[in-house]
Amino acid sequence: MPKKSKKDPKYDSSNIQVLKGLEAVKKRPGMYIGDTDDGTGLHHMIFEVLDNSIDEAMAGYCSKILLQINKNGSVTVKDDGRGIPVDKHEKEGVPAAELIMTTLHSGGKFDDNSYKVSGGLHGVGVSVVNALSSELVLTVCRDGGMYQQKYSEGKKKTKLSKVKASKESGTEITFTPSDKIFTSIKFDIDIINKRVQELSFLNAGVNIEVKDERTGKSKTFKNSGGVAGYVKFLKGRKQSVCETFHCEGNQDDITVEVAMQWNDSYSENVLCYTNNIPQKDGGTHLSGFRASLTRVLKAFIKKEELNKKAPIELLGEDVREGLIAVISVKVPDPKFSSQTKEKLVSSEVEGVVSTILSKYLNEFLLENPKEAMQILTKVSEAALAREAARKAREMTRRKGVLEVAGLPGKLADCQEKDPTLSELYLVEGDSAGGSAKQGRNRQNQAILPLKGKILNVEKARIDKVLSSQEIGTMVTALGCGIGRDDFDISKLRYHRIIIMTDADVDGSHIRTLLLTFFYRQMFEIVESGHIYIAMPPLYKITKGKTALYSSNEAEKESHVKELSKGGTKGLEVQRYKGLGEMNPDQLWSTTMDPDNRRMMQVTIKDAKEADDAFEVLMGDQVEPRREFLDANALSVSNLDI
Repeated sequence: MPKKSKKDPKYDSSNIQVLKGLEAVKKRPGMYIGDTDDGTGLHHMIFEVLDNSIDEAMAGYCSKILLQINKNGSVTVKDDGRGIPVDKHEKEGVPAAELIMTTLHSGGKFDDNSYKVSGGLHGVGVSVVNALSSELVLTVCRDGGMYQQKYSEGKKKTKLSKVKASKESGTEITFTPSDKIFTSIKFDIDIINKRVQELSFLNAGVNIEVKDERTGKSKTFKNSGGVAGYVKFLKGRKQSVCETFHCEGNQDDITVEVAMQWNDSYSENVLCYTNNIPQKDGGTHLSGFRASLTRVLKAFIKKEELNKKAPIELLGEDVREGLIAVISVKVPDPKFSSQTKEKLVSSEVEGVVSTILSKYLNEFLLENPKEAMQILTKVSEAALAREAARKAREMTRRKGVLEVAGLPGKLADCQEKDPTLSELYLVEGDSAGGSAKQGRNRQNQAILPLKGKILNVEKARIDKVLSSQEIGTMVTALGCGIGRDDFDISKLRYHRIIIMTDADVDGSHIRTLLLTFFYRQMFEIVESGHIYIAMPPLYKITKGKTALYSSNEAEKESHVKELSKGGTKGLEVQRYKGLGEMNPDQLWSTTMDPDNRRMMQVTIKDAKEADDAFEVLMGDQVEPRREFLDANALSVSNLDI
């Protein structure tokens, strides 16, 4: 290595900085609260304060919480708990409340007697919220009085003083996030409601009211059903296979609560929480749950000599097909893999969850033979379908090898090999496919004509999906595989997948079927923003040698008006019913030319809402679909009869 010059900047004790108090938080807020640009850190501010009130509820001292977004953009969180202690801290010489508000890693959570278990998103407490707020007002009611103290950017502006006498008890914090720290300080009520709803399920009986003074709307969350109620909520309109199983137990100071139910879908949805904090990456509580569930069901089949029902050895994925479950553990001193607590690593939790679930699930199966048989039928069918899917996948692979370059013959591929520059048009019908093949830019636009309507995957298992010829062709063309073991988004051959169908009822149906397929079987492709919908014109307005294309009624009227300024003689309006009515040049210039075309990118803002929509429109139940049509019938602006 080259030797440093003596003229380089000096490095001695003067370079060493000590960030005292909350200065470290202001210097690196992302380390403590999360991203300050995308809104996650901003909302964590609310949840950090809210978790203190929830901890009071978990300890049995709080039953009502108010969360209010004020008109000026500040947030108020108020509870009827014990109230933060206001007496002077013997060692530090300041009121305990002030110490909690201004010092990292201070509070009652470190004393096992005050809180057996506690949440807190990052375990750094309300002092971080104080540091990142331009203004914060603390109000405490306890010991017969109301006490108040004001802060700005973590520094006290007033002394903690008694404002008046009060018979109430509880804590109220009103804070305004600093616009110096956060890119935006506008709160999203949907994000708040979602987390509050989650907390209300996990803490049965606690009343949490969310008020938005900006809109005048308020919502109260109180779920006495607990995690069993949460499972019912998550199930939505899916058909249940059995009753909800629920158990709760305590061992070695660890409390475990599990609720689960199988439904007629084919996907798994298991949510894990430790002290109310979600772990999206699971952890020891999830592994304990999975191991116990598989072991118990396999042992039950063997014991009851029901192997004829399930001739194939059950795997974990079989017993979890169509399962919705919530695992909530309360642990005195949980250990996580990171500061954001997305994975629980406390080894002792795995055994406790496994023991408690095994005990109660065995009892449930023995005491409820009808439910046991329904569960067994479901998991047996899943095992048989998995085996059928494996064979179907092998057939798909074998077929792919036999085709030229492993690509289907119907595919007109592009010359470009870089997926980021390549587009695949999924075109309805062979005639439109022919026009698209002739009119496209061969450099980077590939065309795959689809014959008729593809299989409705909402009503089909993976083995049936794979046996569909049109789906098999599409999967081969995309190149990224399908199914839990084979799918790899990095192998996707086109980063723009454009659905191009006719502007009629059949076209809309085919488009919906394709979207259902991608949503259910290749969710990551939708999530990554690779799916687009082409918007071919509905009308062609011509006069003389001038031709204008319109995508909707309003645009058509505007174009008619424009071409009618020398009168309406010779003016023609053509309504396109299908893509096949356009010649290759017209299809290119109106729908495929990047300089002129219109496309909608398919995004998923809320997976739950999208899930519900697909379920209503494409599922087996007729009644929800009828209700949807009744509710939206008057909103139709372009009815194709």
